Amino acid sequence: MALYRKYRPGSFNELVGQEQVTVPLSAALDNGRINHAYLFSGPRGCGKTSSARIMARSLNCVNGPTSKPCGKCNSCVSLAANGPGNLDVTELDAASHNGVDDMRELRDRAMFAPAESRYRIFIIDEAHMITNQGSNALLKIVEEPPAHLIFIFATTEPEKVIGTIRSRTHHYPFRLLTPQAMRGLLERTVAAEDAIIEESVYPLVIRAGGGSPRDTLSILDQLLAGTGPDGLTYQYARMLLGVTDDTLIDATIAALATNDRASLFTTVDDVIEAGLSPRKFSEDLLDRLRDLMLLQAVPDAVNLGLVDAPTDRGEILLKQAQEFDSQRIPRIAGILNDGLSSLKGATSPRLLLEILCAKMLIEPGGQVAPAPVLSAPSARPTPAAPASTPSSKYERPSQRRAREAQEARNVAEKPEVVEAPVEAKPRESEESPETRSTPPQPASTSVHVQPIDAIKNAWDKIRSTVSKTNAVAGILLTGAQPLGIADETLVLGHNTGALASRLNAPEHNATIQSAVLETTGLELEVRCEVGTNPKAFGFETDSPKPVWNPEQDAGEAGS
Repeated sequence: MALYRKYRPGSFNELVGQEQVTVPLSAALDNGRINHAYLFSGPRGCGKTSSARIMARSLNCVNGPTSKPCGKCNSCVSLAANGPGNLDVTELDAASHNGVDDMRELRDRAMFAPAESRYRIFIIDEAHMITNQGSNALLKIVEEPPAHLIFIFATTEPEKVIGTIRSRTHHYPFRLLTPQAMRGLLERTVAAEDAIIEESVYPLVIRAGGGSPRDTLSILDQLLAGTGPDGLTYQYARMLLGVTDDTLIDATIAALATNDRASLFTTVDDVIEAGLSPRKFSEDLLDRLRDLMLLQAVPDAVNLGLVDAPTDRGEILLKQAQEFDSQRIPRIAGILNDGLSSLKGATSPRLLLEILCAKMLIEPGGQVAPAPVLSAPSARPTPAAPASTPSSKYERPSQRRAREAQEARNVAEKPEVVEAPVEAKPRESEESPETRSTPPQPASTSVHVQPIDAIKNAWDKIRSTVSKTNAVAGILLTGAQPLGIADETLVLGHNTGALASRLNAPEHNATIQSAVLETTGLELEVRCEVGTNPKAFGFETDSPKPVWNPEQDAGEAGS
């Protein structure tokens, strides 16, 4: 059975987030102030029909009218959630029974007294679909009904119900649930289903449900139906719901904060390559800008419930918000919001998204915001150098060390051609090649550890070092993890193919190489693959590996 049917509320106490309806209705029932017609209005899936059934149950309970039906009498059992129904309670769908003949038939049936209950109750769903002729046919009995008759109209558009009927009802407006109320409903449902869910999944489900309990429970039901023994993970929920990866949103925010035009348009390309809709990406980006705008105004917005995010994620969002001035985020959000309507059904949605990105980089005065000047890392080859220059062609680390050692030996064999500045350092040529070519090792390498273990232990520090010189690369590394080392190449894994390709770009790759060298003393090439399972790339994580000796490794490289 679907979750929204399985956990349909059976009393007003079980109805979540509609206190503006349940409190006055409960008081009216307990005080015996019963009206002959009610109008329940509000968005779809927020509990209007369920409340109408609860109302009928409360009115016809043997202990009623009461706000707390006993749940044991024949009327309560028959009108319970997913119960068989009651002869004296009729539900009518006005979307398909809206003509004058349907209303005349209902009017004739309403004149009969109830068969086994206190009241004869008609629940008319989608009441705004009744035609004017049908409404006029029903009007007389709504104006002057028999004492045993009660009407409950439910509609999403109360303004379309004719005024002569609407004015004779007690109108109770329903509303969508707040994220906090929805979070509580989901947690109780997950606990009742004995399911395993990552905390980061809840905001995705709440946002996808749009505040409707029925829609949200339907989405949760779909996600739980396809989960494995490990439970519902963030990556699975994100892919099934088509939500933009947080890493892409983070990269976009970083590019906007630094006015990095190249990174911004590259991220747009990654969005398209990932198969995401430009409109969906824009909506998710707009949601992020809303969170950042609130965090600028209220730094404690996460704890206050204004921004739905885990605590650790809230700290990241707060740092992003602090990178903008107070006027820029509302201006960017306004540009994006104005362009959303044009993205729907656009002939070239990618072009429109790129135009929106260009507009977001333009300052209010009409000038394009200056992009930061990024100095290339020292480890990156110089593209403008001649083809004969050694640094302009690709060399493996072992080849580079061997070449430097050979050059050192050549200098030692020809002392007569050494220039005066070099003669001031006569001991330089006597140094061993290993000393000249081996990078400085950190203090921790005195303990014999595997190179990959050294990298994994220092991974957070490596990411921090990368972020200091290349913010975009630092964000891209958020979902990456080191898998192993093969042929003097550090292999990273990332679950998103487009982001793995971004990490392999020269400007990002060189920054990561430099950070690894600076942090661990290991001079390695870097390559990012799609996937995070080491065994899929031939790395046996559980098998014993030879102990790494930095001195022995340097000696082999120089021989």
